[in-house]
Amino acid sequence: MDSDLQIIKEVVGFLDERKAEDIVTIDLRQHANIADYFIIATGANKPHLKALYDGLQRLYKNAGFKGYNKEGIPDSGWMIMDYHGVMVHIFERELREFYDLEKLWKDAPVVELEGMS
Repeated sequence: MDSDLQIIKEVVGFLDERKAEDIVTIDLRQHANIADYFIIATGANKPHLKALYDGLQRLYKNAGFKGYNKEGIPDSGWMIMDYHGVMVHIFERELREFYDLEKLWKDAPVVELEGMS
């Protein structure tokens, strides 16, 4: 959990600094085998999604996080980056509301990070 928590803090901190909206982290360890955690965030528009996605790739590289996977492009409105079970979903608002991952995984606890919004 310690390394996961460090990754989560780095990613959530980055997303918060870059004005991503409605950032939520869900602990899936007892609820799913697809990931240990989901970090879900909303970008304001496609250029913002691209900036968040590109910035996360730089963050992973600069922090030495090797072996992450990525799917999606900004034009799709939903991009995913997975690093050792911490899966980051960046959505446009309409798609986030449509797929509603928070509702889908409503039984999983939300991770509260001190000092972060």
